Amino acid sequence: MPDKLMRRTSGLLASAMATMLLLPSAQAEVLESAVEVETGINQAATTSQKRITSLAQQTADLLAEYRTVVRETESLKIYNDNLEKVVMDQRAEVVSINQQLSGLEATNRGVVPLMLEMIDTLDMIVENDMPFRLEERRARVQRLRDMMDQADVTASEKYRRVMEAYQGEMEYGRTTEAYAETLPSTGQTVDFLRVGRTLLVYQSSDQLTTGWFNPATRQYEDLPDRYRLEVKQGLAIAKNEKAPNLVMLPVPGPEAE
Repeated sequence: MPDKLMRRTSGLLASAMATMLLLPSAQAEVLESAVEVETGINQAATTSQKRITSLAQQTADLLAEYRTVVRETESLKIYNDNLEKVVMDQRAEVVSINQQLSGLEATNRGVVPLMLEMIDTLDMIVENDMPFRLEERRARVQRLRDMMDQADVTASEKYRRVMEAYQGEMEYGRTTEAYAETLPSTGQTVDFLRVGRTLLVYQSSDQLTTGWFNPATRQYEDLPDRYRLEVKQGLAIAKNEKAPNLVMLPVPGPEAE
């Protein structure tokens, strides 16, 4: 559009100049005035066109910004709806937790005395059982007693550890082992052979001393010499130094009531 106006203006000016050369001075002045008016109109049209183009660009920018705001508004509405559901679910969870805590306090009042009783019972089992690994088992009971006074250990963890100690004691009844320890009656270090919870025999490294724990008298007593090789073989089997085999060992009979 501006190029056409410029060409048109140039043509008019050329025609006007040619005409001015042929017309009297009065007519030339009128023609010059007309040319100036035409030029002003063309300049005003160019200015208006630039303004229109600028306004059109501003309108397009505003439309794009409006569409962006609309999309963000819709996205924000979806997010707020989801957030409201999350908040409602959290409130329900808080109510549920508070109810559980109230019930947990009542449960603890019943469970804690039970665990203390279980620890006392475990202590009695250790003291009245075969005296194998006695210090280790006593230390385990003491750790349980100390644990019950610790505020940083939850009730569930305390119960788990108590049950774990009971499971360990039960496991002794299904296993056989050999270990070295001091013989309480003499202070001599000997090899003990434990067969479940039924039998506890021992032998010195030089095989001069062979004995057992007599559950009837609850004393460590020497065994006859005929058991020396049997105990030696039993220790070798328990240490995996020899293939399993039948050995003859003294087994305590049932106590008479």
